[in-house]
Amino acid sequence: MRAWSAQHIAVCAGATLVAAADADEGPERVVIDSREAGPGDLFFGLVGASDDGGRFAEQALRAGAWGVLTTATHTDASLGRRGVVLSAQDPLRALQRLARAWRRELGAGVIGVTGSTGKTSTKDLLYAVLAPHRRTIASRGNFNTEIGLPLEILGAPAGTEVLVLEMAMRGAGQIAELVWVAEPDVGVIVSIGPVHLELLGSIEAIAAAKAELIAGLAPGATAVIPAGEALLEPHMRDDLEVVTFGEGGDVRLLAADGEHLEIELGDERLELEAPFTQAHLRRNLLAAVAAARALGVVASGRVELELSPGRGQRAQLPDGVLLIDDCYNANPMSMRAALEDLALSAPRDKHPRRVAVLGDMLELGPDERRFHEEIGAAADEADVDVLITVGPLAAAMTDRFDGEAYPVADAEEAASLLPELLAPGDAVLVKASRGVGLEVVCRALEAGVA
Repeated sequence: MRAWSAQHIAVCAGATLVAAADADEGPERVVIDSREAGPGDLFFGLVGASDDGGRFAEQALRAGAWGVLTTATHTDASLGRRGVVLSAQDPLRALQRLARAWRRELGAGVIGVTGSTGKTSTKDLLYAVLAPHRRTIASRGNFNTEIGLPLEILGAPAGTEVLVLEMAMRGAGQIAELVWVAEPDVGVIVSIGPVHLELLGSIEAIAAAKAELIAGLAPGATAVIPAGEALLEPHMRDDLEVVTFGEGGDVRLLAADGEHLEIELGDERLELEAPFTQAHLRRNLLAAVAAARALGVVASGRVELELSPGRGQRAQLPDGVLLIDDCYNANPMSMRAALEDLALSAPRDKHPRRVAVLGDMLELGPDERRFHEEIGAAADEADVDVLITVGPLAAAMTDRFDGEAYPVADAEEAASLLPELLAPGDAVLVKASRGVGLEVVCRALEAGVA
């Protein structure tokens, strides 16, 4: 936005230009934390549930910020002697409007990715597939909300050719809001499953919330969806290009020999090298291949996947212990996939015991106990030897688990107990909903302090 004037930014954001100071150029960056504000930055003072960021507008300008945008309460014209001052009734909406304008200015192809599970790994796979061919920006970590997504768009430099944007939601209407901002050319729904049931009430309501991505696509855009997903059928549109992936889909895995994969993509056959064997990652790769093709990029060569933190990274610890760090989040679908992966990743000749540290899965509604019991059965099926459950909900897993089980109250207790149980060569899976905080266990194991 360096070339944009203060007046142009005001128009794009739907804001009032209160004072323009002596700004000859536009800002280099947008920030929402006044402590990060400095020269070249436009600070948005957002109104939160417990605080009003506009209170820090003067502080941001004193730190050298290019300008501030916040409510009229905090936009006294006298601040103009320090920088640009913009006023908006709703600073968050102004942030989103500005991001939408910058997305259009970039002219980049935009891929929106959502799903009950697997959206982050699919976003990472898309980056791995696209980056060798196009100047690609993929959203970071949890920058997938009504605040984070516009910040990622605004952070994309001029010359960006593809934006891969993860879209998260906890309730109805939230995906639609993100789609309004991002205007994706391709919408990917990776999966539909029992997540956020506490708020949405039914799997059909979850599908409808995810399908807001389909509803918001422009005519002629591409929707990439799982093959045979009946829950999405009521939400499909005749004016979209629909591509299905997975078994029986338009994009499917034909053969796998070690890292060598053969993929059918319509009438094409692709050969890729993928340094991962997890079934869910290979399936998500199909979605990524389909979405990339919709933007004219045919995947090729080696897929250099770098997973986001806490999404299944592997670490070799002393005494041959394998740590699978999948602690960022969890739901019944991703728990099952992680347990299947543990079984595949830990053959008995290399890892004599399988240890699972599994915590509460949150927001599952009235059936939460049943879901946890079923994960205990899944751990049994995966031939887990030692199960440590973390939290009051996860304790129900032991009802249907026949192996050695240790229910504990919290992450700190799990981190203290685990070293007493570990033996050389063990494979350890750590997974729970974000609120359980099982990264404490992973960091302690890696530091050798647990």
